[in-house]
Amino acid sequence: MVTQCENRSKALVLFSGGQDSTTCLAWALIHHAEVETIGFDYGQRHRVELECRKTLLKALATRFPQWEGRLGKDHLIDLHALGQIGDTALTRDTTILLSSTGLPNTFVPGRNILFLTMAAALAYRRGISILVGGMGEADYSGYPDCRDDAIKSLQVCLNVGMATQIRIETPLMWLNKEQVWTLAKTLGGHDFFDLVRIETHTCYLGERDTLHPWGYGCTHCPACQLRALGYASYLSHSQTHP
Repeated sequence: MVTQCENRSKALVLFSGGQDSTTCLAWALIHHAEVETIGFDYGQRHRVELECRKTLLKALATRFPQWEGRLGKDHLIDLHALGQIGDTALTRDTTILLSSTGLPNTFVPGRNILFLTMAAALAYRRGISILVGGMGEADYSGYPDCRDDAIKSLQVCLNVGMATQIRIETPLMWLNKEQVWTLAKTLGGHDFFDLVRIETHTCYLGERDTLHPWGYGCTHCPACQLRALGYASYLSHSQTHP
């Protein structure tokens, strides 16, 4: 379990209530002295994640003394316009499948671009120079706005457009889902690992009726499959190399 804080910087974490963003929040609490969170209500089909955010933030503020005093204000932004203009399986009750572009129809065009732009604008007002996001391209659904090139290009654009020196940190960029599980255990020990496993939400369909070994979910959407496969791989390797 890692407990040190490397500097006195302030960070704003894009926090959805999912596995990746929760792991990134713990990472930020270790690497930055002050951490705020931002989430987005964009009419997502799996809006149960917004309730999970509350549970997770309360747990992080009360159950982990090593991070005491570092977790600050949470910001929830209304972005329903994004859901209104994006005809996707994340914002409509429709079957998840591959679109004509070769991407799954769970891809919400411009989502991460808009999220980071809104986060940068808030960070500007709050005097925060670091954004932390859970984007990654090592083990993902192929979304182009999760790629490292996209994030770095957006960082340049934001700084030119706002005359700032904002840095976007993506600690999961080159990690597969097995490594994300491993990182959660390394960051906060067994208690945090179980918090991620039980209380975070990943399932695109918003399914939280059945708790599987890897967490709640429908088992068949792309997000559940990635999460479950990563967990199985984590267990396999942790048992081989305890």
